[in-house]
Amino acid sequence: MSLSHLPPLLQPLVEASLAAGRAILKSYDAGLSVETKADESPVTEADRASEKVIDTFLREAFPDIPVVAEEACAAHGPPETGDRFFLVDPLDGTKEYITGSGEFTVNIALIEDGHPVAGVVFAPALGTLYCGAGGKAFSAEADARTGTVGAFLPIHVRAAQEPPVAVASRSHLSPETAVFLDRCGCIDSRSIGSSLKFCLVAEGEADFYPRLGPTMQWDTAAGQAVLQAAGGKVVKLDGTPFLYGRPNEGGPRPFENPFFLALGDASLAGTLIEAPAA
Repeated sequence: MSLSHLPPLLQPLVEASLAAGRAILKSYDAGLSVETKADESPVTEADRASEKVIDTFLREAFPDIPVVAEEACAAHGPPETGDRFFLVDPLDGTKEYITGSGEFTVNIALIEDGHPVAGVVFAPALGTLYCGAGGKAFSAEADARTGTVGAFLPIHVRAAQEPPVAVASRSHLSPETAVFLDRCGCIDSRSIGSSLKFCLVAEGEADFYPRLGPTMQWDTAAGQAVLQAAGGKVVKLDGTPFLYGRPNEGGPRPFENPFFLALGDASLAGTLIEAPAA
C-alpha cells in the first residue's frame, strides 16, 4: 500500500513526520548541542527544529485544530485546547538521540474527545515508520533524508503468550515497574527507547508495556493511537480508559499522565491489573 492509499487523515501526519525526521538528522549530522530545561530534562537543537517543521505542517493542513507540542509548552506554558487537538513530541527519546542508539522517534497524534484517533510514530535513524487510524495500523520503511517511504504493511497485535512478554523503557525503567514485572510473573522483557515500545506491542513482538513512572501526554498519544488501531488497548492501573486533555492529567504538571498498561491482547487486563503495583 502506498502513501496515497492510507486513510486521508494519516497522509499529512506522515508527511510532517518525514520532514521532521529530515530536520532531526540534519541537526544530528551537524553535531549535538545539548541544553537542560527547567525540569532538568535534556533538549537539543533537533527537538526545536523538528517541532518547528511539524507545527508549520499541521497549521497549514489543519488551521482550526490547536497544536500542543512539548517544547512550546516548556517555553510558553500550556495552550488552550478544545475537544480536538494535536499532541506532538518532536523528538521522543532525547536521551537515546544523545547516546546515538537510534531509538528516538517523532510522535504526532490527533485527539478527539480525549481519545487518540490517529497517530504517527517515525524513527528516522532506524528508517521505520508506524501509523494508525480508523482501526487500521501499518508499518513502513522510510528514508528521512530523501523523504521517501516504502509500502505500508498492515500490523496487528498477537494473542497473549504464556507467560506474556513485556517491553520496557531502556532509559526510564522505574523501580516500581521492575517490581510490577516481577509480581505479574513476567520472565521475558525487551528494552527499547521512546514510543517504539507501543509499536513493538502493536506489531506482535511483545504482549504488554507497563509504565509505572512519569510520562507526558505527547510521549504516549501517537503510540497509543497506533496500538489501538492494531487491535490493542491502553488502560490506567485500575482498568479505566487512558484518556488525554487537561481533565485527564495524572500528575502535577500540565499534560502529565497517570501510570498505565499498554496491552496487545485485551484478555491480559484482568491478570495484570490484579498484580500488585508495588
